[in-house]
Amino acid sequence: MNEIIDVQIGQVKAAAGQGILKSGAIGSCIAVAACNPSNKTGAVAHIMLPGRAPAGKAGSKKTRYAYDAIDTIIDKMARLGSTADKIKVAVLGGANVLQKDDDTICRANIETTLDYLKDRHIEVVATALGGTERRNVWLDLDKRTIYYTEGDSSKKQLWRW
Repeated sequence: MNEIIDVQIGQVKAAAGQGILKSGAIGSCIAVAACNPSNKTGAVAHIMLPGRAPAGKAGSKKTRYAYDAIDTIIDKMARLGSTADKIKVAVLGGANVLQKDDDTICRANIETTLDYLKDRHIEVVATALGGTERRNVWLDLDKRTIYYTEGDSSKKQLWRW
Protein backbone atom coordinates (compact mmCIF):
# COMPACT_ATOMS: atom_id res chain seq x y z
CA MET A 1 0.00 0.00 0.00
CA ASN A 2 1.21 3.50 -0.83
CA GLU A 3 2.23 5.83 1.96
CA ILE A 4 -0.14 8.77 2.38
CA ILE A 5 1.72 12.04 2.89
CA ASP A 6 -0.55 14.64 4.48
CA VAL A 7 -0.01 18.25 3.38
CA GLN A 8 -1.33 20.76 5.90
CA ILE A 9 -2.18 24.45 5.36
CA GLY A 10 0.96 26.38 4.45
CA GLN A 11 3.02 23.28 3.70
CA VAL A 12 4.70 21.99 0.56
CA LYS A 13 5.65 18.32 0.41
CA ALA A 14 7.21 16.28 -2.37
CA ALA A 15 7.74 12.60 -3.15
CA ALA A 16 9.17 10.34 -5.83
CA GLY A 17 8.14 6.95 -7.20
CA GLN A 18 5.24 5.90 -5.04
CA GLY A 19 3.06 7.56 -2.47
CA ILE A 20 -0.01 9.70 -2.27
CA LEU A 21 0.25 13.38 -1.43
CA LYS A 22 -3.04 14.49 0.12
CA SER A 23 -4.41 17.85 1.22
CA GLY A 24 -7.86 18.62 2.53
CA ALA A 25 -10.18 21.32 3.75
CA ILE A 26 -9.26 23.53 0.82
CA GLY A 27 -11.72 26.41 0.98
CA SER A 28 -10.50 29.85 -0.08
CA CYS A 29 -6.99 28.36 -0.06
CA ILE A 30 -5.38 26.97 -3.19
CA ALA A 31 -3.85 23.53 -3.66
CA VAL A 32 -1.22 23.16 -6.36
CA ALA A 33 -0.65 19.51 -7.26
CA ALA A 34 2.51 19.25 -9.35
CA CYS A 35 4.00 16.28 -11.16
CA ASN A 36 6.71 15.42 -13.62
CA PRO A 37 5.19 12.75 -15.85
CA SER A 38 8.60 11.61 -17.12
CA ASN A 39 10.12 10.67 -13.76
CA LYS A 40 7.12 10.03 -11.46
CA THR A 41 7.84 12.83 -9.00
CA GLY A 42 5.31 15.16 -7.47
CA ALA A 43 4.58 17.82 -4.91
CA VAL A 44 1.55 19.43 -3.32
CA ALA A 45 1.32 22.93 -1.84
CA HIS A 46 -1.60 24.09 0.32
CA ILE A 47 -1.48 27.86 -0.23
CA MET A 48 -3.28 30.16 2.16
CA LEU A 49 -2.52 33.68 0.93
CA PRO A 50 -1.84 35.50 -2.36
CA GLY A 51 1.48 37.00 -3.40
CA ARG A 52 4.80 36.70 -1.61
CA ALA A 53 5.50 36.51 2.13
CA PRO A 54 6.48 39.81 3.74
CA ALA A 55 10.17 40.29 4.53
CA GLY A 56 11.08 38.54 7.76
CA LYS A 57 8.80 35.52 7.33
CA ALA A 58 10.84 32.36 7.51
CA GLY A 59 10.50 28.65 6.90
CA SER A 60 7.03 27.16 6.85
CA LYS A 61 5.36 30.55 7.29
CA LYS A 62 6.67 31.63 3.86
CA THR A 63 4.98 28.74 2.05
CA ARG A 64 1.59 29.99 3.17
CA TYR A 65 1.98 32.49 0.31
CA ALA A 66 1.46 31.61 -3.36
CA TYR A 67 4.78 32.76 -4.85
CA ASP A 68 6.89 31.23 -2.11
CA ALA A 69 4.96 27.94 -2.21
CA ILE A 70 5.36 27.66 -5.98
CA ASP A 71 9.09 28.43 -5.74
CA THR A 72 9.34 25.72 -3.07
CA ILE A 73 7.55 23.19 -5.31
CA ILE A 74 10.08 23.88 -8.07
CA ASP A 75 13.01 23.59 -5.62
CA LYS A 76 11.76 20.36 -4.01
CA MET A 77 11.05 18.76 -7.37
CA ALA A 78 14.50 19.82 -8.65
CA ARG A 79 16.03 17.91 -5.74
CA LEU A 80 14.07 14.87 -7.00
CA GLY A 81 15.45 15.26 -10.53
CA SER A 82 12.80 17.43 -12.18
CA THR A 83 13.28 20.59 -14.15
CA ALA A 84 10.68 23.36 -14.23
CA ASP A 85 9.92 22.77 -17.91
CA LYS A 86 8.82 19.20 -17.13
CA ILE A 87 6.46 20.12 -14.29
CA LYS A 88 2.69 20.02 -14.91
CA VAL A 89 0.21 21.26 -12.32
CA ALA A 90 -3.43 21.05 -11.36
CA VAL A 91 -4.82 23.95 -9.35
CA LEU A 92 -7.76 23.56 -6.99
CA GLY A 93 -9.62 25.70 -4.48
CA GLY A 94 -10.34 29.39 -4.23
CA ALA A 95 -13.92 28.78 -3.12
CA ASN A 96 -16.02 31.38 -1.35
CA VAL A 97 -17.06 28.89 1.33
CA LEU A 98 -18.46 31.59 3.62
CA GLN A 99 -20.52 32.93 0.70
CA LYS A 100 -19.72 36.55 1.53
CA ASP A 101 -20.40 39.14 -1.17
CA ASP A 102 -17.28 41.11 -0.21
CA ASP A 103 -14.89 38.14 0.07
CA THR A 104 -11.86 38.90 -2.12
CA ILE A 105 -9.28 36.42 -0.77
CA CYS A 106 -10.53 33.51 -2.89
CA ARG A 107 -10.28 35.52 -6.15
CA ALA A 108 -6.88 36.95 -5.15
CA ASN A 109 -5.59 33.44 -4.37
CA ILE A 110 -6.72 32.14 -7.76
CA GLU A 111 -5.35 35.08 -9.74
CA THR A 112 -1.93 35.33 -8.10
CA THR A 113 -1.40 31.56 -8.23
CA LEU A 114 -2.31 31.25 -11.92
CA ASP A 115 -0.37 34.40 -12.84
CA TYR A 116 2.79 33.25 -11.07
CA LEU A 117 2.61 29.76 -12.58
CA LYS A 118 2.41 31.45 -15.99
CA ASP A 119 5.36 33.72 -15.12
CA ARG A 120 7.40 30.64 -14.12
CA HIS A 121 6.38 28.82 -17.35
CA ILE A 122 4.67 26.00 -15.44
CA GLU A 123 1.91 24.33 -17.45
CA VAL A 124 -1.52 24.17 -15.80
CA VAL A 125 -3.18 21.00 -17.10
CA ALA A 126 -6.36 20.98 -14.99
CA THR A 127 -8.29 23.19 -12.60
CA ALA A 128 -11.16 22.95 -10.13
CA LEU A 129 -11.54 26.54 -8.96
CA GLY A 130 -14.12 28.85 -7.42
CA GLY A 131 -17.62 28.01 -6.34
CA THR A 132 -18.65 27.70 -2.70
CA GLU A 133 -17.62 24.14 -1.77
CA ARG A 134 -14.45 23.00 -0.02
CA ARG A 135 -12.18 20.56 -1.82
CA ASN A 136 -9.74 17.76 -1.06
CA VAL A 137 -6.96 16.62 -3.40
CA TRP A 138 -4.90 13.42 -3.80
CA LEU A 139 -1.82 13.20 -6.03
CA ASP A 140 -1.26 9.46 -6.51
CA LEU A 141 2.22 8.97 -7.94
CA ASP A 142 1.85 5.23 -8.46
CA LYS A 143 -1.42 5.59 -10.42
CA ARG A 144 -0.20 8.81 -12.07
CA THR A 145 -3.51 10.46 -11.26
CA ILE A 146 -4.82 13.53 -9.46
CA TYR A 147 -8.16 13.03 -7.71
CA TYR A 148 -10.38 15.48 -5.87
CA THR A 149 -13.65 15.89 -4.05
CA GLU A 150 -15.86 18.93 -3.95
CA GLY A 151 -18.11 19.35 -0.92
CA ASP A 152 -19.43 15.93 0.07
CA SER A 153 -19.04 14.44 -3.42
CA SER A 154 -17.30 11.16 -4.08
CA LYS A 155 -13.69 11.18 -5.29
CA LYS A 156 -13.29 12.06 -8.99
CA GLN A 157 -10.35 12.00 -11.36
CA LEU A 158 -9.13 15.48 -12.27
CA TRP A 159 -6.13 14.55 -14.44
CA ARG A 160 -4.08 11.50 -15.40
CA TRP A 161 -0.70 11.44 -17.09
